Amino acid sequence: MASDPLQRKWTIEEYLALEESTQSRYEYVNGEVFAMTGGTDNHSTIKVNCVTTLNIKRRTSGKSCRIFDSDMKVKVDEDNQVYPDFSVVCGERKFDDKKRTQLTNPILVGEVTSDSSAKYDKSLKADIYRMLDSLRYYVVIDQNKVHVQVWSLQDNGWLLQDFKSRDDVIMFDALNISLQVADMYDDIDFDES
Repeated sequence: MASDPLQRKWTIEEYLALEESTQSRYEYVNGEVFAMTGGTDNHSTIKVNCVTTLNIKRRTSGKSCRIFDSDMKVKVDEDNQVYPDFSVVCGERKFDDKKRTQLTNPILVGEVTSDSSAKYDKSLKADIYRMLDSLRYYVVIDQNKVHVQVWSLQDNGWLLQDFKSRDDVIMFDALNISLQVADMYDDIDFDES
């Protein structure tokens, strides 16, 4: 999740130098820099559940896919570099740098919302991700209740689907994978939150 922006416009060179010099993670969105902050118990658990379940499922999918956690930056274009909570690449992994830290071709990206990031994740960040030519799925998972939104690229544009039951199953045909919402929310008890 990202914090409020560091209050000025940044060049891409300044942004990359900031990350290099501080060894911290920042998102770069239209010239603004946002420090990445920590998450809650639910946020972390949901993120780990998704990465783990996707990694297990990809082994039997028949597809050559790689699952990344929130340490992998996605470079959308020169003006937008962000850290999804998880991402998936099938086939060749493409990077924009020699260190292989700026992934450019995810087929799926996912965000677990926080109270401060929900609006950003569902609006501006969704728009940014959908600029990726490789992207077929954008997944937004609510940490405060069972609610998963999936944008999937169809022949006629992006389709938004809502899943609000742990019994729901989400199909990712391009990955040859399905996920049960219950797996995403495994070990989450909202009464304790």
